[in-house]
Amino acid sequence: MNKETIFLGGGCFWCIEAAYSRVRGVISAQSGYMGGAPSNANYSSVCSGNTDHAEVVEVTYDPTRVSTYDLLQIFFVIHDPTTLNRQGADIGSQYRSIIYFLTEEQRSTATSLISELTKAVIWSDPIVTVVAPAMPYYKAETYHESYYDKNPMQPYCQAVIAPKLQKLKARCATFLTSD
Repeated sequence: MNKETIFLGGGCFWCIEAAYSRVRGVISAQSGYMGGAPSNANYSSVCSGNTDHAEVVEVTYDPTRVSTYDLLQIFFVIHDPTTLNRQGADIGSQYRSIIYFLTEEQRSTATSLISELTKAVIWSDPIVTVVAPAMPYYKAETYHESYYDKNPMQPYCQAVIAPKLQKLKARCATFLTSD
């Protein structure tokens, strides 16, 4: 099986992980941290806003089943790429919109898509998503794994994640698994 990995930060990693775990061709979607200097990244320290890490999801996928371009199209559907260090009520640099690439093809695809979306004037504000080379990745604590699927009735899941998944289903249904 072919596989590639890309790291995506678009606010709370529970939202991004819940979306990508439903995409056909995604092998795994794992919450974690990237971008900061300290190697002891953990939820408490990252949420303090003092580590410069972003909440990201490590998306491992089969490029013969879903392209990098399609994964990134989904990324721009499920979060607001025009708000600096913020997604809804989640505020801080750990919630920034960022694409960490591992290959030149991923970098090129990301920058081309951002240019394409900018020209299409989909949002009234400019896209602030950063495209940067991947840095050391730190897997999030175990209790973050499949958080939405394990806690669908939790208020944050109901108020924030469920609407994102509805939007994903409405706008990207052809990319979703049938389960």
